[in-house]
Amino acid sequence: MFNKILNFSQSKLNFCYENSLFLQNIDKFIFVSILTVYFASTFMSSDVIGFVALITIFLTVVKLFTTPKKTLSCKSFELWLLAYFMIVVVSLFGSTLFHYSLKGFMKTFTYLGFYGSLVQYLKDNRNKIPVILSVIAVCVGSEAIVGFLQNFSHVEEISSWQDMSSLNPEEVMTRVYGTLKPFNPNLLGGYFVSAIPAIFGLSAYWLVDKKYKLSIITIAIALISVITLFLTGCRGSYIALMFAFVCMFALSAKFLWRNYKKVYLSLIGSVVALGTMALMFVTSLRARVLSIFAMRQDSSNSFRFNVYHSSLQMFKDNWLLGIGVGNQNFREIYGLYMKTGFDALSAYNIFLEIAVESGVFALIAFLGFLGTLVKDALKFVLKSSDLKFVVIVAGCLISVCSVCVHGFVDTVFFRPQIQFVFWTMVAIIRSIVISE
Repeated sequence: MFNKILNFSQSKLNFCYENSLFLQNIDKFIFVSILTVYFASTFMSSDVIGFVALITIFLTVVKLFTTPKKTLSCKSFELWLLAYFMIVVVSLFGSTLFHYSLKGFMKTFTYLGFYGSLVQYLKDNRNKIPVILSVIAVCVGSEAIVGFLQNFSHVEEISSWQDMSSLNPEEVMTRVYGTLKPFNPNLLGGYFVSAIPAIFGLSAYWLVDKKYKLSIITIAIALISVITLFLTGCRGSYIALMFAFVCMFALSAKFLWRNYKKVYLSLIGSVVALGTMALMFVTSLRARVLSIFAMRQDSSNSFRFNVYHSSLQMFKDNWLLGIGVGNQNFREIYGLYMKTGFDALSAYNIFLEIAVESGVFALIAFLGFLGTLVKDALKFVLKSSDLKFVVIVAGCLISVCSVCVHGFVDTVFFRPQIQFVFWTMVAIIRSIVISE
């Protein structure tokens, strides 16, 4: 039905297209707006980033209605994504705080609309994938350098970011936060998690393409980003990074085990040795990592456990349609369930957050989307002979999964800086895997 509407519109507006340089070159404007989203994410407010993304969506809609032979299609995991979006719409109209939920819904619409815009753009411009990933790498690299310098300037905490009640002075970490707004080391850690695996994949892409200088520059960006990630003190990103490394080593075995077994094992040994040495000799890092296992003895852990308990009660009372999307809506309802002194902006678990906000069927749809995406991407990685695109898909897939792992203990996933990178990775996977 939608394609019939598009065909009708395209036929009626064909004269405008034939006589408009803007419409004939609209992909160039879309590309610029896409890249602007990534650059804006590093220093602009959420509202500005969202506005730029809406420009991208608007230009894509104009393109679809005016450019001949443009159609919409929904493939595999996108059916689950469409189901998730429709359930969110139902949850919106079922919310008791509609005006708050509407704000959250508009954010969801912007994120998914940006994803759809990227999919449409990459249909005709798959050669731009390395450029898009390179721009993301430059943005991540700039944040890594800023964060690295912040560590040496010993920036002060803007809020209470670590429990220092049981720490010696040498165990207190200077937690860096870069320039991402709002300033938060967990946000910066999550931003690195969303991009580092894809940057490693991009480096492998340049290596396969025999562009060695670009490969070296990209791997340098990835490595300094890994270092700065540890300086954020974000324990959720530590866990996600370890997950990412395990996945990268597991998938790279397909290419290295048979012919480069010694190099492969040496690389794994080196990474393990460096990690062990860092924990042994950097006191503040060791204390931060060990606090993960402190359970209720660490105030941050205890806070999360209390939020999980209250959020589960919210879900039990609103399991069908949820309370409506958005952190403002969550905070208003959470006040009825929270333990005194433990206010929260979110559920600190993206899957629990989805269940609370939009109900059990939204959670099932989102999990179905992730599961189908992983299945399709892994099938491509393991069976395709196109090595250049295999390493790109593998890197993007690990980025997507790593963000979800981080999301088990945090909800910075819902910040635009991470969302736009996350959906970019999904769109790149879609554009490569589905077109094969």
